[in-house]
Amino acid sequence: MLIANAVLADGTQRHIDVTGGRIAALLPASAGVPARDDVLDVAGALLLPPLVDGHIHLDKTLLGLPWVPNQATGNNVADRIEAERKVRATRTVPEVETGSNLVRQVVAGGTLHMRSHVDIDNQLGLRNLHEVLKIRDRFRGLVSIQIVAFPQSGILRSPGTADLLDAAIAEGADLVGGLDPVGIDGDLDGHLEAIFAIAERRGVGVDIHLHDGGESGIAQLIAIAERTTASGLQGKSAVSHAFALGSVPADVAARTADVLARAGVAIMSHGPGGAPIPPLALLHQHGVVVFGGSDNIRDAWSPFGNGDMLERAMMIGYRANYRHDHELEFAFDMVTGAAARILGIEGYGVAVGAAADLVVVEAGSVAEAVAARPRRKLVIKAGKIVARDGVLAA
Repeated sequence: MLIANAVLADGTQRHIDVTGGRIAALLPASAGVPARDDVLDVAGALLLPPLVDGHIHLDKTLLGLPWVPNQATGNNVADRIEAERKVRATRTVPEVETGSNLVRQVVAGGTLHMRSHVDIDNQLGLRNLHEVLKIRDRFRGLVSIQIVAFPQSGILRSPGTADLLDAAIAEGADLVGGLDPVGIDGDLDGHLEAIFAIAERRGVGVDIHLHDGGESGIAQLIAIAERTTASGLQGKSAVSHAFALGSVPADVAARTADVLARAGVAIMSHGPGGAPIPPLALLHQHGVVVFGGSDNIRDAWSPFGNGDMLERAMMIGYRANYRHDHELEFAFDMVTGAAARILGIEGYGVAVGAAADLVVVEAGSVAEAVAARPRRKLVIKAGKIVARDGVLAA
């Protein structure tokens, strides 16, 4: 394939020569379109790298089922956990099917890499893991799915979960997760000891949900950073949400950012609607990698979400009050390059030698693409068109 007359993120117009599923050359468009039978002329459309969802829950979504009203009676994490148990008890369609519905939708929107958290507890066992492993196998070659074994009900308050997390890694999960060591388990050291012991023994990274705010949340972030360094997991540790960073004075957030940066702990934000958003630009300025994810999509936690990572970049920018092009480009990087680095995706980007995984949209710039969220004109995987105009190819 030769993708002709594509505008790159830097504003230059190029022809992209694709061979063997990879980018073989970036040719100047000024030379004219070569006489070839395999030319795909995108006529000045914007060519982007694939979108990356750094935090999704494939096992939770109810996408494709009749509408399920939110049943949480309160607004805290514990209330939502209990409400989800009720919904889970009544559902009859397996997670592999609803999760597959979501994968088809997000791939059509240009997301070709994702990190999915999968619930593990002493009631579920490894059932949800097995369902998401089926999804990963079903869509292998179309999208990469990294799996986090996630203790949604806590570890210490759900006896046996630590052993299940360890077993999940042995059966195919890629990282070990955690959840509010203080707010849910009430034992910071005990919770982190369980998680990092598995990570060290299995040689995997960690990704911990942290909703706790204020000084308690900051103390937990610092403890996570210290554990990360002690375990030699710099660059393999992430904290999702980290609302505490947005609920403390800027000087406290800045000092915490320095601790996180030294330990190589990344921060994921989905641009939360009702919780404090971390100061993303400040974190970035202090050397912390910040990346984006969609979090909950049409599930027992939230009725919202569609998995469109361009829209997610817009939501992040809206919550962070981004108005200038360079700020919108930063939000875009959170759902592309930065997320790809955290997920360890090799051969990523629009560059010679990279995988020919590409997204084509009608926009004049990256900033416009984030603000307007145009329909994906084309989604290309390994040099083959897999979706057109937001519809997955048959």
